[in-house]
Amino acid sequence: MLQTLITPFKDKLGLPLTKNQITTLQINLGKRCNLACSHCHVEASPKRTEELNPETCNQLIEIINTFPQINSVDLTGGAPEMNYGFKPLLEAARKAGKKVIVRSNLTIYFVAGFEDLPEYCAKYQTQIVASLPCYLADNVDKVRGNGVYNNSISALQRLNQLGYGTDPNLILDLVYNPPIPTSEKFSLTPDQPKLEQDYKAYLQQNFNIMFNNLYTITNLPIGRTKFQLQNKKLHKPYLSFLESNFNSSTVEHLMCRNELSIDYLGNVYDCDFNQMENLPAKTRDGEILTVTKLLKLKSLDLINEIRTAPYCYGCTAGSGSSCGGALV
Repeated sequence: MLQTLITPFKDKLGLPLTKNQITTLQINLGKRCNLACSHCHVEASPKRTEELNPETCNQLIEIINTFPQINSVDLTGGAPEMNYGFKPLLEAARKAGKKVIVRSNLTIYFVAGFEDLPEYCAKYQTQIVASLPCYLADNVDKVRGNGVYNNSISALQRLNQLGYGTDPNLILDLVYNPPIPTSEKFSLTPDQPKLEQDYKAYLQQNFNIMFNNLYTITNLPIGRTKFQLQNKKLHKPYLSFLESNFNSSTVEHLMCRNELSIDYLGNVYDCDFNQMENLPAKTRDGEILTVTKLLKLKSLDLINEIRTAPYCYGCTAGSGSSCGGALV
């Protein structure tokens, strides 16, 4: 039995976690999605209606055009493609010379009205980061719903036909999430380079699919993952397990240090996880930050100390975890 007394993350570090210059803008366009995955920390689903509004969309475009220090605009959701502002933000970012990342569930390509997405993304040379929790069908469908695996394979083949995975301007990355723990036999994500080799070999041999990189991402105890852990009385033991595997060498590379996470209402957070736990970013004066304030003060670098919580151990356990996979 693991201990359930969790050391505050700030105490573990010994020093405040501080921001570097902001270079990435991650925008959560809303909670609307065609899937309702069991591990979704956003708790997105087809029943959710929350999404970006036109005023906030225009402010975000202004931010993209105003601050040359932004080199990446990362669009997420829900299914970002289903939510208001997806195409205007993508096109504005590409016009401004920014790299655009779209976090896709792949199955969106088979929903009426969204069939043109692969060609659209290829036209604007957007990087696609696609969720595929495993390279085996049973494991994927258990997490994401029946038939998701087959549709995902078809989507990847279609992206390959357009040049994704082979054309250096059309980057296709996949994301692995481990199963949600059902007992105290916890484990860290597998070695990322080794698992990437396994994915590439299996998908190439069985479906002639090619992709660029695999990202291994730890399930943080947030959203539906948190609810499932709590139902099995595993929430605190899981946090304790993550703390016991804390790796200080990951801290330098944490994604929260150079990004701002924006929600569909225009509120600013240090990361997507803080966004889902309603832990807004604050200025040096302790004021809650919004996109309106960023524009008014003409700066993205208004945060000194990053707000932390026990789930931060998920990003710093083992090899670390981020929206770009392992950290070390």
